[in-house]
Amino acid sequence: MNFPRFVHAEQSFPNRAIPNIEDRIRQELSSSDIVKRVPKGARIAIGVGSRGIANIARITKATVNFWKEQGAHPFIIPAMGSHGAATAEGQSDVLAHYGIHEATMGVPVVSSLDVVPLGTTPEGIDTFMDKAAFDSDGVFLLARVKWHTDFAGAIESGLFKMMAIGLGKFAGAQRYHSYAYRMGLEKMIRSVGAQVFASNKILGGLAIKEGAFHETAGLTAVSTSQGLASMVAQEEAILKEVKSWMAKLPAPEIDILIVDELGKNISGAGMDTKVINRGVQGQYNPWPDTPFVHRIYTRAISALSYRSAVGLGMADVIHDRLLENVDWKPTYINSLTASTPACIRTPIHYPSDREALEAIAPTVGKTNPAEITYCRIRNTMELIHLDVSENLLSTVASNVKAISEPFELEFDKSGNLPELTLATHEAQLTH
Repeated sequence: MNFPRFVHAEQSFPNRAIPNIEDRIRQELSSSDIVKRVPKGARIAIGVGSRGIANIARITKATVNFWKEQGAHPFIIPAMGSHGAATAEGQSDVLAHYGIHEATMGVPVVSSLDVVPLGTTPEGIDTFMDKAAFDSDGVFLLARVKWHTDFAGAIESGLFKMMAIGLGKFAGAQRYHSYAYRMGLEKMIRSVGAQVFASNKILGGLAIKEGAFHETAGLTAVSTSQGLASMVAQEEAILKEVKSWMAKLPAPEIDILIVDELGKNISGAGMDTKVINRGVQGQYNPWPDTPFVHRIYTRAISALSYRSAVGLGMADVIHDRLLENVDWKPTYINSLTASTPACIRTPIHYPSDREALEAIAPTVGKTNPAEITYCRIRNTMELIHLDVSENLLSTVASNVKAISEPFELEFDKSGNLPELTLATHEAQLTH
């Protein structure tokens, strides 16, 4: 099969990186009323999640240092529901791989799946909180506020989701997702979050905002002192702002999207559904105002996903290496806990990139292979540098430019493509 020629391309977006993370955190927390509510000597549980958040170790360390300076005794807890294979050791290991452990942070990381019941919501949902968090003098959350992969709403991923599912550990995550399947995730998050808020254990949190470059674009202290409605309004406003910064695929319609890696560190669904335009229940192109993607080929699992392959079911075809690298235990646990079994269905698979691409090409409705359009990305979180087929250039957005001369796809003797990295692009820059 003859493939069209490709070019290395670059999307331009405003870079919103803040200049000094540590200073910004100190300013935000010092000006917040949270400090006045924490007496010296208080034990503060700092909740940290499992996502690949930019600068998360720096953010966590700066937060720990701030509370130490106030005379408090902070410690870190994993706030990640069923992630890390739903084990205490697995969850502390997730944090350790991000550089968050006692040796680097200077405080203990207390990882346990033990929970304390917090009562029942008006909808009948039994709620829970991490026992170490409940036994502390107050809980402070570090959460990135962003769009969720499973639904669209005014509140999606962020502080409230961490209050609900993250602090609920495995026991809570299982129960909450069962209710969410019927009542919707946003309603569940709001309901459980309100119940957790009523425990009076939550001091507030630091809302982490990221821009299109995956850069730390903002850090906002959110307090619980003004009541539930105020906290909800603050998170809604932050999410609205962050959504406006979102990076997307470069063209309104793409025949074949090649994704080099999926992973839990990249997205809760392995691949960001609002980038690839898929639904976790198997829906094709459900998101409006998102590029239309006909077929997806996924090549591997990220090393930081701990072989959890949640999201492989959203691909149409995968490489054998991906399937061979799956650890089905964490994959099953996370998928079934989230009530998304379609997300781990096994797609058709081939031992080489060439075979996979040649097999899927005839299914996009074009008889001339030269007319099939392609886009290749490293993962759904890195959308600045990408490869696009030359025949796609006429439809790409105005913020996209080719940065290389056209080139033929080069497969090695095993039929595989070279890895897509920033260095690949820098080697062929023409500007």
